[in-house]
Amino acid sequence: MKLRHLEVFWAVMSTGSVSDAARLLHVSVPAVSRVLGHLEVQLGFPLFDRIKGRLYPTEESKRLFKSVDDVYGRIRDIDRLAQDLLQRRKGLLSIAASNSIGHELVPIALAKLRLRFPDLHVRFVLLGHEALRDFILEGHADLGISTLPMEHPQLTTRLIARSELMCICPWNHPLAQADAVSAQELAQHLNIGYVPKTPMAQRLASFFGPHASALQTTIEVGTPHSACALVQAGAGVALVEQFSLQSWPRAAFRVVPLEGATPILADLIYLRGAPLSRPADVFVEYLTEVLDMRALIPNAPKLSMRMTLD
Repeated sequence: MKLRHLEVFWAVMSTGSVSDAARLLHVSVPAVSRVLGHLEVQLGFPLFDRIKGRLYPTEESKRLFKSVDDVYGRIRDIDRLAQDLLQRRKGLLSIAASNSIGHELVPIALAKLRLRFPDLHVRFVLLGHEALRDFILEGHADLGISTLPMEHPQLTTRLIARSELMCICPWNHPLAQADAVSAQELAQHLNIGYVPKTPMAQRLASFFGPHASALQTTIEVGTPHSACALVQAGAGVALVEQFSLQSWPRAAFRVVPLEGATPILADLIYLRGAPLSRPADVFVEYLTEVLDMRALIPNAPKLSMRMTLD
């Protein structure tokens, strides 16, 4: 199968008709039919049953499409990467971040960056851990900020921020009077949890340890920001990262420190051997200033922008 065969076959399977495939590919209907017919001759078996002028995929066609869809997806990735490289020549900075640190802190730094570089094109996305890693590895992001460890031989990491896991509850809740709360005490009150396999679900499992079996969460959310909104509305008690509290007013709910919680570290992530551009360097400077003002800078000497932590 040649690339043109892949393209036409994918378009017909995706749209369901030759005419729609022709519109998608910006070619004529006869051109699509010719390529499709030639492909079937090359393969030696029909890909579609023709019944009353309509195409119905054969079983062979359905099985073949799974692999073709994977290949065509990679081709689209290559096309996007080529467009990204072109945009970078014109001035593009692409940033990917974990949800918690990305909702409030990264946008503040990006706003300052735009004042410094008004003509700079910025792309900013919030991604889950694995998607963030792949986004950087595939060259779609110049820089990432992750709140989970990200170890890969092609990636460089640099510690940039530290936060804590905190308990939040309505002001009229019994826990609101506590100076700090332990896992054992909290297990009796926590009713807002996280969807399994999310980073915060992992953090809760680690924090509660043997007390996890006592948890009776009745609400599950995907992100700490959803948890904050529920607590503000009076729906119950939750655990969130300090990063996520930055966008909420102090009066929204009571924040209670936890006893024995492991600190949460945020790392800068970028491709090993790929020096950061000047706008990326300046963005890191501004993000560091924002984190410093919020008292989220780790207690460690500041590192050079180019330093590699192996």
